[in-house]
Amino acid sequence: MKHIVILGDGMADYAVAEFDGKTVLEVAEKPNMDEMAQKGELGMVRTVLDGLKPGSDVANLSVMGYDTRKCYSGRSPLEAASIGVKLKDSDVTFRANLVTLSGEEDYEQKTMLDYSAGEISSEEARELIEAVEKELHTDLIHFYAGVSYRHLLVWDGGSTKVDLTPPHDISDRKITEYLPKGEGADKLLEMMKKSAEILKNHPINQKRIAAGKNPATSVWVWGEGTKPQLDLFENCYHKKGAVISAVDLIKGIAICAGMNSIDVEGVNGNYDTNYEGKANAAIKALEDGHDFLYVHLEGPDESGHQGRADRKKLSIERIDALIIKPIRDYLEAKGEAYKMMVLPDHPTPLSLKTHVCDPVPYLIYDSRNPQGSGLTYTEKNAEQTGIYEPLGHELMAHFLKA
Repeated sequence: MKHIVILGDGMADYAVAEFDGKTVLEVAEKPNMDEMAQKGELGMVRTVLDGLKPGSDVANLSVMGYDTRKCYSGRSPLEAASIGVKLKDSDVTFRANLVTLSGEEDYEQKTMLDYSAGEISSEEARELIEAVEKELHTDLIHFYAGVSYRHLLVWDGGSTKVDLTPPHDISDRKITEYLPKGEGADKLLEMMKKSAEILKNHPINQKRIAAGKNPATSVWVWGEGTKPQLDLFENCYHKKGAVISAVDLIKGIAICAGMNSIDVEGVNGNYDTNYEGKANAAIKALEDGHDFLYVHLEGPDESGHQGRADRKKLSIERIDALIIKPIRDYLEAKGEAYKMMVLPDHPTPLSLKTHVCDPVPYLIYDSRNPQGSGLTYTEKNAEQTGIYEPLGHELMAHFLKA
């Protein structure tokens, strides 16, 4: 029996004016999701509990069956695990985004133009982060390169008693009131300002400007955390698991949970990622004896942050056609019994360009018993069933039961 989770990051949404007041899930062509919802269980689940922010870290941990009230220690230390940075108990980690800020001389008066610096390539970003590390590192502070715009700052002896804002929450806003506050905030802001000076005339940025691309004009620090402690997934659920994702955060969760994190060439965490490569990797993981598979697709979330309804719709349609269909076709051709769960981690409404805490729709399809809701996979239909799981981490045990 195989168990597969297809996680469409940020898939859920509100009504979209561009789609005549329908949500993206209502207008997207997704015959596989719809068929499985009609022949399976359809309901709503709350993945972000009271007191926690609706980040992909909290929400994905919850979907994977972890009670975030007990195990959550921050986002960036999970990313550190993916990058291969070994943390000490005294280390505090931070996400260090490469962003595009507007050109005012006064740093505090700048505007967040692009939280991803034009979806900068990992190769370009590595050079920029290495330049920042060379100038700003100390015995206690170091910068590490990650994927695209997503990087890491580790501060031995730093503080988590600091108020930091994710850059994707403040697109097109002046940064003045969103700068670091609290213990250690002055040092973090100083590093952010100095990074802007280091990056301003870097050859990589000059080339990007000449090519009409957004330059990476600053490091933006957020997502503080400390060394994580997760129980092994196999010990909790007695399944040999693998995770496929382009995102360091999800890879880090897999590593900390003792699951196999599978790398796929050409993935970029966006709507135009290597879907075929992910599907092939998923099929190989099943062939290699994994009982549990978690396939994470970031495209809907990135499109939501960018306010791109067209790309969000396309992301969902590609997940359906290029991920779900080939995995199902493989399993059914093999005569392998399987259960598949499809859901977002959180909504990323196009109208807000950021995450919200609202419950999300899920479907569970059991190939052994293909009958169920009779409803297609949308937010309204899932709510209509009356099935609701208020504790997101309990959904995994429900999914994995025989």
